[in-house]
Amino acid sequence: MPTNSTIGYGITFAIWNGASYTNFVEVLDAIPPQYSRDAIDATHHASPAGFKEYIPGLKDGGEVTMTLNYIPSASDAYLAAFNASSAGQFRITLPNAVTCTFGGVITSYAPNTPRDDKMTSEIVIKVSGQPVWA
Repeated sequence: MPTNSTIGYGITFAIWNGASYTNFVEVLDAIPPQYSRDAIDATHHASPAGFKEYIPGLKDGGEVTMTLNYIPSASDAYLAAFNASSAGQFRITLPNAVTCTFGGVITSYAPNTPRDDKMTSEIVIKVSGQPVWA
């Protein structure tokens, strides 16, 4: 059976600006939401053979990490989003047009200005609520 795998070239990453989505520019890499779930210890004194027992707890959308070329500007949109006092709305569009939309808070904005290489920045977004895939 032939593979259906593709490369990630062509993704877009965008933030809601109040009227429409605005793409982040020159995205190098993006890691979509990384899901996890709490495991709640439900062990009791009669748990079989003395083994711990767990029940599923709350789910977490994790974090989204994006690396992009850093283009310094006095009106840096990424810094403005980091400084915002409310959560933002974000959308990742994959090459096959599948989208992931989620609310989140930018928790880290880290420009990197090496002496002998291109400037980059990394943005980390803590996902708030359930990401929606369409």
